Amino acid sequence: MWNWLRQIKDSITQKTIGLMRMQFWRDAVEDIYCDNPPHQPVATELWRAVKRHNLTKMWFMKIIDEREKNLDDRAYRNIQELEAYAENTQSALLYLTLEMLGVRDIHADHAASHIGKAQGIVTCLRATPYHSTRQKVFLPMDVCMLHGVSQEDFIRGKQEKNVRDVIYDIASQAHIHLEHVALDDYLCNIRKVDFNIFHPSLQKKSTLLPLHLYIRSWKKTY
Repeated sequence: MWNWLRQIKDSITQKTIGLMRMQFWRDAVEDIYCDNPPHQPVATELWRAVKRHNLTKMWFMKIIDEREKNLDDRAYRNIQELEAYAENTQSALLYLTLEMLGVRDIHADHAASHIGKAQGIVTCLRATPYHSTRQKVFLPMDVCMLHGVSQEDFIRGKQEKNVRDVIYDIASQAHIHLEHVALDDYLCNIRKVDFNIFHPSLQKKSTLLPLHLYIRSWKKTY
């Protein structure tokens, strides 16, 4: 389902067609949660996963709604808008992954939120050269304006310092989210042992290892 939704934007020439496809999946999710999945292979497998792991319907709907809004094909107005998109797509997918792994924990969700936002920002950066060849730029407009950079600068492939400064600022935001994950996990653990830096539990592997392994494998296939 994720790949289908992700590919809709690049596979259509008219927004109306994209809206119809999004509505199909929205209806499909509704039917799945009514135990009446449509006769479509992906929907059938999704229904089985929902039944097996008791997955939360809200996350599916957030992904669909956000992908639908993204059909407008315009640049993000600011970094917060990009982060919101990442939260409702990448992070939502990670929340579902945690549920499938049997992990229902507020700290894990917090980590998933930051990791998803970081992944969304990185994805936006990585896709910029491709989008530029299609005369499109989706980087946050507020960061571009701050450095006096236009969309045309990216389309022409300019590499001046102010263009690189835009990328630096956006990449730094992704790094901040990853720092939150590492720092919050350690600070939470050290607080549990009354700040005893030598406590054996601080040397144990992270309980979020399945999530990190999933992230790594997902990046390789993106």
